[in-house]
Amino acid sequence: CRLSLAEEFWPGDEQKGASACQLEWLAGPMSRLKKRKDFIRLSKSGRKKGMRHFMIQVAPRPLDGATNSEPRVGLTASRRVGGAVQRNRARRRLYSLAEQVIKLHARPDQDYVLIARREILAASFGQLKLELERALDTLDLRRRASDNR
Repeated sequence: CRLSLAEEFWPGDEQKGASACQLEWLAGPMSRLKKRKDFIRLSKSGRKKGMRHFMIQVAPRPLDGATNSEPRVGLTASRRVGGAVQRNRARRRLYSLAEQVIKLHARPDQDYVLIARREILAASFGQLKLELERALDTLDLRRRASDNR
């Protein structure tokens, strides 16, 4: 495990919102939802679960010939979250959360959208991680042994 730059230069400081070790992902960055039609499809036809710090929307991936077996994630932080700096911070936290929880533990045949709420800015990363794991359990979206990885 390789130490992050912050941990190398400030070894006594606790790094907030992330592990001191950077995980080395074998598959590279996560697949992202970027088109408006995908976000609209999930908001209209997907299942939703509102949590304290964010909302999650989930829908099966459409059969459009894509063979990628990795879950796709879309992130949203509206102006209700705050100014541009706060919205960007919220999106970065959601992306890190998605990489650590959805990429490893969620069913790969689904599309996920995480919508930030203002409370996400003050929450610890551990709280957010537990909340997302609880949401996946509630929606019955945990990766099963039969799901290929």
